[in-house]
Amino acid sequence: MKTKLSTKEDYIQRINKVVEYINNHLNEEMDLRRLAEISNFSEFHFHRIFKAFRHETLSAYVIRTRIETAALLLSYSELPVETIACNVGYEIPSSFSKSFKQFYGISPTEYRNNKNKENYVAIKQEVLNPEITSGISQIKLKVPKLIELESKTVIYIHFTGAYKNLDFPETFAKLWNFVKEHKLFSAGIEHLGVYYDDPHVTESGKLRSDICLAIHKSAQSQGEIRVKEISGGKYAVFSYQGPYSNFGLVYDAIFAEWLPTSGYELRNLPIFEKYCNDPSRTEPEKLKTEIYIPIQ
Repeated sequence: MKTKLSTKEDYIQRINKVVEYINNHLNEEMDLRRLAEISNFSEFHFHRIFKAFRHETLSAYVIRTRIETAALLLSYSELPVETIACNVGYEIPSSFSKSFKQFYGISPTEYRNNKNKENYVAIKQEVLNPEITSGISQIKLKVPKLIELESKTVIYIHFTGAYKNLDFPETFAKLWNFVKEHKLFSAGIEHLGVYYDDPHVTESGKLRSDICLAIHKSAQSQGEIRVKEISGGKYAVFSYQGPYSNFGLVYDAIFAEWLPTSGYELRNLPIFEKYCNDPSRTEPEKLKTEIYIPIQ
């Protein structure tokens, strides 16, 4: 009789399946949807879970594995550089050479002809792995509240672009003007942010987000301001106090430390954040945020 795996062991096995797939398909394009299917994790959350367990982003792992495999082929085979480039997923040899040089500091041909290859190991680590999760232990997260959330009606403005460039004060001002113009004011309006992509995976120019006000009256979309529902259901709600600049470490702590031992799976819905005080009037260390993780 098989012993049931703990949640953490199960997560490790599922991530290892993805790693094995990547290692065996280095010459193919890596499709996020396909990798998420292999792991049986939600597309919304797969990349965060991968980073939490492997201590590097999915894209960094793929690049590192491709270039390290190429280095082995350069050392122990007679294959032409162009063939090696193709074997590890680079259709254009010049792109391969550029990536290899960024990783090792020398060209593929120079690497093949160099007898002291160990001199280049440190260079590759500095270039591709600057963001190991050493800061996770600095984040003190309390046990989350587990809630059954009713769906929320929100007015919002959708953005495509880098999260760091979002103008929250101006956007919330537009939303509040809409509330006043359409007599939507009531007690309990909430400031929310919905984030669909991980900046470690998606190009900054393609990151999708919604800046929202949760309201309690019916409204109609008008111009850039739209109306929708944020799905209800079960959520784990983390309360965090501190600067917004630490959100990356907060999410790493959630996915690396809490989720694997929680016994919960993630639903295929985006995470959203609730901002509990005004950053223009509050010191960064005193900012309070609630992070809503959809679970089942």
